[in-house]
Amino acid sequence: MGPFLETLIGGLMTGMLYSLVALGFVLIFKASGVFNFAQGAMVLFAALAMARFSEWFPAMLGTGKVLGNVLAFVAAAAVMVVVAWVVERLVLGKLVNQEGITLLMATLGITYFLDGFGQTLFGSDIYKIDIGLPKDPMFLFEKVFQGGILVNKEDLYAAAIAAALVVVLSLFFQYTSTGRALRAVADDHQAAQSIGIPLNRIWVIVWSVAGFTALVAGIIWGSKLGVQFSLSLVALKALPVVILGGLTSVPGAIIGGLIIGVGEKLSEVYIGSKIGGGIEIWFGYVLVLFVLLVRPQGLFGEKIIDRV
Repeated sequence: MGPFLETLIGGLMTGMLYSLVALGFVLIFKASGVFNFAQGAMVLFAALAMARFSEWFPAMLGTGKVLGNVLAFVAAAAVMVVVAWVVERLVLGKLVNQEGITLLMATLGITYFLDGFGQTLFGSDIYKIDIGLPKDPMFLFEKVFQGGILVNKEDLYAAAIAAALVVVLSLFFQYTSTGRALRAVADDHQAAQSIGIPLNRIWVIVWSVAGFTALVAGIIWGSKLGVQFSLSLVALKALPVVILGGLTSVPGAIIGGLIIGVGEKLSEVYIGSKIGGGIEIWFGYVLVLFVLLVRPQGLFGEKIIDRV
């Protein structure tokens, strides 16, 4: 029972980190109705900014590590707001009321731009992010299970941060006027404009929020894996999460992440060991494929009905 619980807890924590990346996809889709392929590049770009600023500020300003990290976080968040403004001004603002495929291709262009510009601006080495998260493991329930249950403290703190951010964003979308405006814009750009909702301001807000989410995800994943250009591939692990939970559901992104995180860990340990491993790589995609056959909008997505 102990190894099972250990695998289950590890899967839940990994699922929360997947959900953190998936949130960026959901936020932008809710506000623009387009799937943002640039989310992985945003995670990488934000992590690079945080890593480099956390090196530069203590050296230039003579600050301590903690204050340097705080200043780096603020500066990286400001950079993501600037990115959001540039995206709206130069890309989205020119494509109002265009077909979804046009906006989709625009996000692909943004992806390659951020990848290349990030390398030009911050360099292409592997960087570290150290925000003080404890990396040593701890053992729980040692009196109940022999040897206890091994839990990584870093994963525990990261999961708590992700959960707190999810709660804040859920409340933001449900109970604020800006959140309601974001949902209105997603439903119909022209109708939202006709009732006085400023489309350009809404898009800047939602891309800024998605950029902030990408920054938090980049810091956590960068702390675990190091900041390198393969970090943008983490977004590919979040794709099944988004589709499973539903492209329009913030809670769905969380539940989808937990399902896939737990499923891939349990399947790798209990099935992969018997057939040679590798299940963790494709489990989420196969699960989503079966879900799409019976519920194309995902578990919590809104069912779209077109009347003619």
